[in-house]
Amino acid sequence: MSDTNNPIHPEMTVLDVISRYRQTEAVFKRYDARAGECICCQALFESLRDVAEKYHLDLKGLVADLGSVMQPTK
Repeated sequence: MSDTNNPIHPEMTVLDVISRYRQTEAVFKRYDARAGECICCQALFESLRDVAEKYHLDLKGLVADLGSVMQPTK
C-alpha cells in the first residue's frame, strides 16, 4: 500500500510514525475531528491499519497524507 517514496506503511504504529517523523503530528491532529477523539492520545500504540479501521478512515489516504508532510531526506 505504501509507495517507494513514502517510508510510512500501514503496519507502523502511531508512535512509530510520530517518533520518526515529528512533522506528522499535525496530520494526526487534522484527523482527530474525523475520529471524534485524539488519535495520539487514544491509539498511540495501534497500527495505522488498526486506527483506520477503528475510526472508519481511509487507510490509503491517511498514509499518503502522513507521507506528504515529511521533509525530503538529503
